[in-house]
Amino acid sequence: MDLTGLSFWMFCSSTECKGEEKVTQPPGDVILTQGQTATLKCTFTTISSTPYLFWYKQEVNSYPKFILTRSLHSADNSPEFVKDRFDAELKDSSVPLMIQDLHVCDSAVYYCQAEETVGRVGGVTCNPGGFAGET
Repeated sequence: MDLTGLSFWMFCSSTECKGEEKVTQPPGDVILTQGQTATLKCTFTTISSTPYLFWYKQEVNSYPKFILTRSLHSADNSPEFVKDRFDAELKDSSVPLMIQDLHVCDSAVYYCQAEETVGRVGGVTCNPGGFAGET
C-alpha cells in the first residue's frame, strides 16, 4: 500500500491587546501519512477567566476556515470539521488540535487563536484533488 505523505504548517495567530493574550505554536512542519493521527500543539496565556480558543485551517490560495472553538463552558465544531476527526481539549494553558484518520486534503496551514469574544470564519468542503503538501 502506497501512502501519501501529508505536510502540516503551523503558524501563531493572536489578538494581543496590551499583552493580555498570546498563543504559541511550535515552529516547523509536521509530516505524517494518511490514516495517522496528528496532534498540533498550541499554548496560550491570557488574563481572561473565560478564554476562547479557536483553530483554523488555511489551504493554498484560500482563506482561513473555522474548525472549532473551545472554552471552559463550550466545545463547538464547524459542520465541515466533525468532532470524530477534529477535536481539541482545553487544558490549563493548552489546546492541542487532534486530527484523526488523516486524509490528503488535511494538508494545510493550521492556526491557533485566542480571544475573549466569539467569532467564526465560514467553511468550504475539502477538495482531495487540490492539496498543499509533500508527496
